Amino acid sequence: MKLLCLDVPQPGAAMEKYAPHMQAEVRHTWKAYKGGLVRDIYFRQDRPGVAIIAEADSVEAAKATLMEFPLAKAGLIGWDVIPLGAFANWELLFATSNA
Repeated sequence: MKLLCLDVPQPGAAMEKYAPHMQAEVRHTWKAYKGGLVRDIYFRQDRPGVAIIAEADSVEAAKATLMEFPLAKAGLIGWDVIPLGAFANWELLFATSNA
């Protein structure tokens, strides 16, 4: 299952609180990438943070794995996990009109 995962800063989180965890966060993300959870990762342009395209068996499985990231374990971030599906409306472009 393909998922869009958006980090959610928790109350009181600030960049200076992230700093001690960032090296471990990057290492953990690399392991998640090599392990197949993280397929793509992007910096958000609207605020500090990331958007991850992930692959997991379920939303719950992805959330459980994402909560093992060092920033999540430190209580600094949570995750919104949104399941994605194939865009099936392409057929509308080729539909014949009965008008």
